[in-house]
Amino acid sequence: MPEPVHTDRAPQAIGAYSQAMVHEGLLYLSGQIPLDPATGQMVEGAFPLQIRRVLENLQAVCEAAGTALQHAIRLQVYLTDLQNFAEVNQAMEALFSPPYPARAVVQVVALPRGALVEIDAIVAIPADG
Repeated sequence: MPEPVHTDRAPQAIGAYSQAMVHEGLLYLSGQIPLDPATGQMVEGAFPLQIRRVLENLQAVCEAAGTALQHAIRLQVYLTDLQNFAEVNQAMEALFSPPYPARAVVQVVALPRGALVEIDAIVAIPADG
């Protein structure tokens, strides 16, 4: 049976969903936007600050499940402007090493709370925890 994952180190769900669910050695992370978990407010500033906060939020949920974002199998990246595509690659190159996770990047009309980026992921949970 799937098990929910919750941490106070990432923003609380702003709808009817869990931060993540664990099932058969995989962590399915809900999309994260650049909310500061301490305040529940959007991170102020340009795209690099927003994507950094999104990745930090995802990492916090991964750690609560006993894994790390570096074990990601797949990422889905939603951008309100594909002009930020190069900065997505820079952020991923800083966080991951080859082989990189599978990924899709799509442009959307809008994201919750006016975010510029949202990312969800599927992450492996190593057998050793």
